[in-house]
Amino acid sequence: MKHRIVVLGAGYAGAYVAGNLVRRLSPADTEITVVNAVPDFVERLRLHQLAAGQKIEAPKLADVFADTGIRLCLARVTAVDPERQAVAIADAGGGGDELGYDTLVYALGSHGDVEGVPGVAEHAFDIAGRPSALRLRERLDSLDGRGEGGSVVVVGDGLTGIETATELAESRPGLSVTLIARGELGARLSSGARNHLRQACDRLGVTVLEHTSVETVEATRVLCADGTALASDATVWTAGFAVSPIAAAGGLEVARNGQIIVDRTMRSVSHPNVYAIGDSAYAIGDNGRPLPMSCASAGSTGRQATDAIVGRLTGGKIANAKLDYPGNHISLGRRDGILQPVNDEAQAKPTYVGGRKAARIKTGILKLSLWATSHPTFGLPKRKHRLTAAPDASAEKAVA
Repeated sequence: MKHRIVVLGAGYAGAYVAGNLVRRLSPADTEITVVNAVPDFVERLRLHQLAAGQKIEAPKLADVFADTGIRLCLARVTAVDPERQAVAIADAGGGGDELGYDTLVYALGSHGDVEGVPGVAEHAFDIAGRPSALRLRERLDSLDGRGEGGSVVVVGDGLTGIETATELAESRPGLSVTLIARGELGARLSSGARNHLRQACDRLGVTVLEHTSVETVEATRVLCADGTALASDATVWTAGFAVSPIAAAGGLEVARNGQIIVDRTMRSVSHPNVYAIGDSAYAIGDNGRPLPMSCASAGSTGRQATDAIVGRLTGGKIANAKLDYPGNHISLGRRDGILQPVNDEAQAKPTYVGGRKAARIKTGILKLSLWATSHPTFGLPKRKHRLTAAPDASAEKAVA
């Protein structure tokens, strides 16, 4: 019987790992199934552009995985049972099924955290998924159609909030855009990058409210803790991300935020034949700090999980992939940006790259990420490794 590898999620992390595994493992010994709820690959890093009204590619996963040997299962994951080594799924028509596995790669990612503040779930938009980004786009189109402009309030001054506010202000100049920051705007950036960010917001007409907390979101306004009431035709919530409760409900050991706790090789500390990658993983980086939810973390955790799975199944050595976070790449509309490198302690270095050069680099990174995801089996290694007679998921091999 072939060794069954099931990958949950076909985002940046899941698609990368599935493609690399199918390149490196012999099809005579393994079968790889990818489960994803939607038929398209979602460029999550560009959803703020989609909401702003730009055309964003959405390659069909059926085309991405065509002729690779990877089986695509379009279904929503409803439960994971690591004791029985099974995954419960539901298709678009509501029908249920179950997939068994020998090795599970959990890459279900994250979604916008809309809990905790009254009214957010009912009245705010988020851009953590393509459907929600399109709903925001429709709302903004309706405001433009009135011919009277409109007001948009973006809550959250992380990278997503900054990119969303500046993108909307540039693409839809008729809108009044306000960005609410809990602390100082760009607090994690160097002083030069913070000044660049402020100048960009001024140039684009983005009103910034710093040291402001939101207490309630209503249909047409945002109520702040200091008593300020902001009129809002569309409130965009970017104040944090959360993971699915599926892992915790299935009995996997998780951190307080629901991420699966993994060892240095991305293997679950409670269930050795389960690997977690990307936003789903609570992984400690080389600096001793948890890796942030980011595309960079998806790449590093994906590489490490792939090496670990191949090594354990084939009896080979397991290389240590680099687990670090190199910095922040922030787009400020289509013609401006900030590249902020960080040190080993995740603190901003004094220097940064800004302006059109940073925007071009960010665009290049996004194009490369899309191309790599759309061509999962391109490049080396071409050797298909055979599995050992009886792969032992609990046995630890030598680490290079």
